[in-house]
Amino acid sequence: MTLTELKYIVAVARERHFGKAAEACFVSQPTLSVAIKKLEDELEVKLFERSAGEVTVTPLGEQIVQQAQSVLDQAASIKEIAKRGKDPLAGPLTLGVIYTIGPYLLPDLVRQNIARTPQMPLMLQENFTAKLLEMLRAGEIDCAIMAEPFPDTGLAMAQLYDEPFMAALPAHHPLASRASITSDELRNETMLLLGTGHCFRDHVLEVCPEFARFSSNAEGIRKSFEGSSLETIKHMVAAGMGVTLVPRLSVPADALPAKGKTRARDLNPIVRYLPIVDAHGGEPPTRRVVLAWRRSFTRYEAIAAVRNAIYACELPGVRRLS
Repeated sequence: MTLTELKYIVAVARERHFGKAAEACFVSQPTLSVAIKKLEDELEVKLFERSAGEVTVTPLGEQIVQQAQSVLDQAASIKEIAKRGKDPLAGPLTLGVIYTIGPYLLPDLVRQNIARTPQMPLMLQENFTAKLLEMLRAGEIDCAIMAEPFPDTGLAMAQLYDEPFMAALPAHHPLASRASITSDELRNETMLLLGTGHCFRDHVLEVCPEFARFSSNAEGIRKSFEGSSLETIKHMVAAGMGVTLVPRLSVPADALPAKGKTRARDLNPIVRYLPIVDAHGGEPPTRRVVLAWRRSFTRYEAIAAVRNAIYACELPGVRRLS
């Protein structure tokens, strides 16, 4: 067997489709199929069950694919060890980030990384938490910035910061002139939610659990916003279609009160952002943002460099963790 064949079976197990696996490996489907058939013949086992439009991994195939991924990780480590001996910060680092963090953290992070470690460019990949976890396990990305909680996958993690949520309301909303708002008051509003798959959607539903009934098969306005980005949701808030919750870093600087003032610096804001307070004196809702990587990843200095670059970012309104 060859490392290439092991790479192919891992790709098929991940994609559950021979054509998509071939695309991911940059080979033709016949080339991939022939290589996998050769491996199955050599091992004298069936790795995949093939049916119309569907590929499933056999129980024995699951074990072999898991071992194949381990072998590929170890092979990659050989190259990483050699590179690390020369310069652990030399060469690109592939960084994953979830959709509700990327647009607000990456501009500053990329600048900080260029200033600190220009020899280590960041290859960026935005995706959902579940997909980033898959890519981490498969070695397709080196590390990822995500929000807890997510399934325990045996990854190494460094806590970065706790980020509070803020409520976004249309400027003409009766509560928009308030200094803050409670989660109880939000429960009486039309809440605009991100689509299924966004972990931030789950965070919002923890604050306002009654909105969980507005699932992907719901009728009306909430269904129309399934899958939208935070920025699109903000535009709909501005149009008076409802309210939403947003992470603190996504709030424009000119939409917040200037220091020592009670009104926002934007003289005619169309969206007002209010901090959320607990009516019962508890902690306001937040999310914990972490940096995660495989324990087998050997470029420890590169992980430390990314973490330091994140800490060097402005990160207004969040609580940094060490």
